[in-house]
Amino acid sequence: MFSATDVKNLREKTGAGMLDCKKALEAANGNVEQAIDWLREKGISKATKKESRIAAEGLSKIIIEGNKAVILEVNSETDFVAKNEEFKKFITDVGKTILNNESTTMEDALNLKIGNDTVSEYLVNLIAKIGEKISFRRFEFILKNENEVFGSYSHMGGRISVLSVLEGTNEEIARDVSMHVAAMRPTYIKRDEIPEDILNHEREIIKEQAINEGKPIEIAEKMVTGRINKYYKEVCLLEQEFIKNPDVTVEEYVKSNGGTIKKVIRFEVGEGIEKRNEDFASEVMNQINNK
Repeated sequence: MFSATDVKNLREKTGAGMLDCKKALEAANGNVEQAIDWLREKGISKATKKESRIAAEGLSKIIIEGNKAVILEVNSETDFVAKNEEFKKFITDVGKTILNNESTTMEDALNLKIGNDTVSEYLVNLIAKIGEKISFRRFEFILKNENEVFGSYSHMGGRISVLSVLEGTNEEIARDVSMHVAAMRPTYIKRDEIPEDILNHEREIIKEQAINEGKPIEIAEKMVTGRINKYYKEVCLLEQEFIKNPDVTVEEYVKSNGGTIKKVIRFEVGEGIEKRNEDFASEVMNQINNK
């Protein structure tokens, strides 16, 4: 009915994935033009044209049900789309589906069914409908023990979301920890989580700073110990001054309330994504020219 070459040619014409091209040719009984129409109708061809665009806006969200929780991030090109009700519904639908199925990998999550479509198909249809690149970037599913509690905090309407798991205390304390993490951005929970190569790199930087300040090498090496402790206080959650009471560390605050921090996940929308440096007028003109 059709060959691998036909699939390859259709992919080159439409930019759609190989599997989608194969499905299109099957649906069109090998007719290339009908297959192109099929892809367009499904929104697949239109969606793939947007893959080169940068989606660094969007929302993060936390959903908690009993002992299960999921934190996820979905990106869009503009903040305007992030406020769209259908975009918000997609995040909620996907989050609940992941929670119900206890999925832990993106591959599994994209193949979960929401109604008659998979999450992947739902995403493609949403892209086609909204007309902007949308990316389901990441998620994490957590299953806690009975003696643990979740603490969630969302900032700026979902620009930053933090999910904490604490043992031996209550949800209010866990939420305080999440709020602190949202504001102070710790990189690690405790110092022994810092990889040795990163720590050695930091020690070298501190030593060079001291030498550049005019200190002899032997003095600079002695200064490393003191300054590395300051570094720990900057990047380790347990050693940071607690945002609600700087007189105590986060560890002291949690311990005084009978708790232990087991896990913390912080999602900030668009972090690590290289963003466009364009003015609004240029963005509008680019969108017009790409239609």
